[in-house]
Amino acid sequence: MNYHAVKVIYKFEMLRAWHTLLQTIASPVISTSLYFVVFGSAIGSRIQEVEGVSYGAFIVPGLIMLSLLTQSISNASFGIYFPRFTGTIYEVLSAPISFFEILLGYVGAAATKSLIIGSIILLTAGLFVDLTIAHPFWMLAFLILTCISFSLLGFIIGIWADSFEKLQLIPLLVITPLVFLGGSFYSVSMLPPAWQTVTLFNPVLYLISGFRWSFFEVSDVSVGLSLFMILLFLGLCMGIVWWMFKTGYRLKQ
Repeated sequence: MNYHAVKVIYKFEMLRAWHTLLQTIASPVISTSLYFVVFGSAIGSRIQEVEGVSYGAFIVPGLIMLSLLTQSISNASFGIYFPRFTGTIYEVLSAPISFFEILLGYVGAAATKSLIIGSIILLTAGLFVDLTIAHPFWMLAFLILTCISFSLLGFIIGIWADSFEKLQLIPLLVITPLVFLGGSFYSVSMLPPAWQTVTLFNPVLYLISGFRWSFFEVSDVSVGLSLFMILLFLGLCMGIVWWMFKTGYRLKQ
């Protein structure tokens, strides 16, 4: 393992975040506050509790997941796309480092940024509602696994995209709708039976459900199934990245 190479890539990617530190911190704080004003106050005044949890607290895991998924994809996709755009990716590929070490540097930095943002949102949410975390270890585990998994997805998108517009295509048209329809701001049990069945095909549901269980011990699907789904997604993304490097897909053109 070439730890020096991993460290260089990781530090370079993290330094880019420090240059936009105010934006990195201010954006999630402001957006979280607005969500609490709109959903927590307007809707929360009509829905007092969901499965024994106050509505304001109930939406916190969904809010964190919404930001984690979009930020993980955005950070990782831009991190690998920009070297492709400028041509510096060829210097990285010609260096004596493996694809796993390259992946560790880029994805590790993207996951770290997302983890920091998730922590900021969690602290901000604590200013609005009284939060209790029933299972801190599992909360952290779901948080880290989600950051890594969707940073890998972002890495794949960054290699696949051939324009800046395509970098935002999947996050905006696929991921964000799936998060909103995956029980972020409501319980699936509140839906009609037919829509409950349809929602089970939404992969984001399992992430949010497992993460919410770590807070309040309430979930729409079993925790074991949630954990299995995120590990399956993680393995699938790893396999796709390995194939991209093995075949040189859009990396050696």
